Amino acid sequence: MDDQTRETVESAIGYRFRDPSLLELALTHASTAESRVNSNERMEFLGDAVLGLITVDLTFRRYPALLEGDMTKIKSHAVSRETCAKIAENLGLDGYLILGKGMLNSGVLPSSLAAAALEALIGAIYLDGGFDAAANFVRPLVEDIVERAAQSGHQQNFKSVLQQHSQQSMGFTPAYRILDEKGPDHAKCFKICVEIGGRRFEPAWGQTKKKAEQDAALQALRELGIVKEAANGDLIVDAAEVK
Repeated sequence: MDDQTRETVESAIGYRFRDPSLLELALTHASTAESRVNSNERMEFLGDAVLGLITVDLTFRRYPALLEGDMTKIKSHAVSRETCAKIAENLGLDGYLILGKGMLNSGVLPSSLAAAALEALIGAIYLDGGFDAAANFVRPLVEDIVERAAQSGHQQNFKSVLQQHSQQSMGFTPAYRILDEKGPDHAKCFKICVEIGGRRFEPAWGQTKKKAEQDAALQALRELGIVKEAANGDLIVDAAEVK
């Protein structure tokens, strides 16, 4: 990573590294590293834990009346792959990933790569500047997410919502079809779509089959008009359609 690129990334994330090699490692995917130890995978593991702690600390202090189960739901949403991918893309991290030629030539990159880069970046900031530096970086990114999750009370299980609607209103049970698989065994992604009564909906990619099925269910709910996106990015389920 050259100095200009490093300065651009540091400007985007609002943090200047004492050790620039940590930033480069955080953005290095296993597909281009000499070994997985020299990729961002270990740093991603660390960053995931740091992100979880900062999110839980924020939730615990801001909402003293919430019980463990409610805080767990908020954390699960705030640190999910989907949420991390959105944050990473808003920061522009997906444009600075260091990838192997095979990944670069594979077309649209799975959002899980951006999510992993964000977690690795958090780990890198933690190693470079300590917990306070990591917390100062993470809190502004997750505060609104935590607040919206706390206000909503729970997160929707899109597969469950879709099954309830399709069985009651359409007379069919959703079927999930694997259309494609990509990547090595340790980082495989799945392309899955939903079929209901012979109608096939827009597919979705996910780092796990479970995640791809949830996102495919969300795509179907959007096409059916059951789920809509509010101006602030929240997903709203039409309760009148799901009884």
